Amino acid sequence: MILSVPQGIAYALLAGLPPEFGLYANILPPLVYVVLGTSHTLRVGPASIGAIMIASALNLPEVSQLGNPLQSAVILSAESGVIMLLMAMFRMGKLVNFISHPVLTGFVSGAAILIIESQLPQTLGLKSPVCGFDLNCYETYFQRVNFTTLLMSLAVFAILLFFKKPLSVLLRKIGVSVTLTSAIAKCGAIIAVVSATLAVTYGQLDVAIVGDIPAGLPNLSIDFIDMMRWKVLLPSATFIALIAYVGSVAVAKVMANLRGEKIDSNQELIALGMANFVAGMSGGMQVSGGFSQTMVNFAAGARTQISTVIGVIILSITVIFFSSCFSNIPKASLAVIILVAIVPLVKIKSIFHSWHYDKGDGIAEAITLVGVLFLGLEEGITLGIFLTFISLLRKTSHPHIAVLGRIPNTPYYRNIKNHCMDCLEIWDNLLLLRIDESITFANINFIEEFMTAELKAAPKTKHVVLVFTSVSDIDMTALQALEQMNINLKDVGISFNLAEIKHFVLVKLEKSHLLNQLNGKVFFDTEAAVNSLI
Repeated sequence: MILSVPQGIAYALLAGLPPEFGLYANILPPLVYVVLGTSHTLRVGPASIGAIMIASALNLPEVSQLGNPLQSAVILSAESGVIMLLMAMFRMGKLVNFISHPVLTGFVSGAAILIIESQLPQTLGLKSPVCGFDLNCYETYFQRVNFTTLLMSLAVFAILLFFKKPLSVLLRKIGVSVTLTSAIAKCGAIIAVVSATLAVTYGQLDVAIVGDIPAGLPNLSIDFIDMMRWKVLLPSATFIALIAYVGSVAVAKVMANLRGEKIDSNQELIALGMANFVAGMSGGMQVSGGFSQTMVNFAAGARTQISTVIGVIILSITVIFFSSCFSNIPKASLAVIILVAIVPLVKIKSIFHSWHYDKGDGIAEAITLVGVLFLGLEEGITLGIFLTFISLLRKTSHPHIAVLGRIPNTPYYRNIKNHCMDCLEIWDNLLLLRIDESITFANINFIEEFMTAELKAAPKTKHVVLVFTSVSDIDMTALQALEQMNINLKDVGISFNLAEIKHFVLVKLEKSHLLNQLNGKVFFDTEAAVNSLI
């Protein structure tokens, strides 16, 4: 309840929707999740990333041409729910694993920057600029700043900042429990909004406000059934459904790990799908699992979904009897709440961390962020996923191959490139190659080229041993290439041997002609091969 009202209204305005869309999304959809979900603490409701995706979808030319954006927003909720239910029916929850963590982080960072860009003018009492690269235009633009709005934004920011760390430190010093301190610290948003609303109400300040909000509970309806709109909105709804599911399951897994519980990914699809469909029926915006609201519940001591039920009851009473109290909420205060929640999601340092660990992931994360900013949300993440697959194919097609030598007086073998030449035993007539990847059509040419280069560098070689310790599969293309390798090596008087083959790979090879025609032997381990061939 602490965050439901301010964040619900704020995210609705962020999506370009009336404030009641955010409030209604916090009533029935969470109850549906309580019944169908598997997480005991996940709080379902409007989310910042979902809001910016809705705004992006509603601003598409083909969607704008349909008119009536409110109906389109309701359809996005319902259609994303139907897509999740279809995914659950075909047990497609695992498909979201194809969105890598770096790509998702780049997407969230890019979306967060877009949200910041859209909300900063609100804190100054301005509309979004349309100046482009005209510096003179910006000079005129900033001359129109509403200083009353600016001062209010700074005051709200100061309250939120005080509630984040200083208040927690103060409360702990006077002996308040950690749980209660955490719960009180989360009240900053509601305190800030109430303070700003009172200032507008009794100070008659000249600032933009939310305006009237209809009193009463939402009416259930299926008037959103419009096949033409559903068809036009399908790509956006699919994209929103995927991102909502990924984010929700990520939060649910974090909470499950904290409590030693498990969640059912497919059941989560059903729960979130029905929650979103009901959001559409009740005139609410699209919903997903919210990290901030979930953490507030957990910090306040909530260990079951009863807390959600109580929160929904309180919010329902508030909407029925006190909706008029929301009309004077300054938009600037809601914009500041969004900014404070969103800024930590911009993780530029993550790109450098990903680059340092894996250049392919770092490039994918950076390109995703840039793509989101300059091409659009869907185009950005699609580009990131494409680059991830390109990076994966490159890694698969260039497997690590080690030329092995033996540690003296031991049965252990290591890559000679990682050790000094005098530290390992090597033999002029024997070439040991360990392939650290399954052998497929994608990498067999690289393996052939690598072996050819090593044989040229060691002309006295009489025996080649491929060590299959890390080989989990050999496809048909690779099998034929291995058979041809066997023939080619036999023609030049070099034996072709295999060692340390996993059982299920050996079973496959026994169904081929390779083992029967092998110009060499199959050894149980590398040590046996060396002892036999040197």
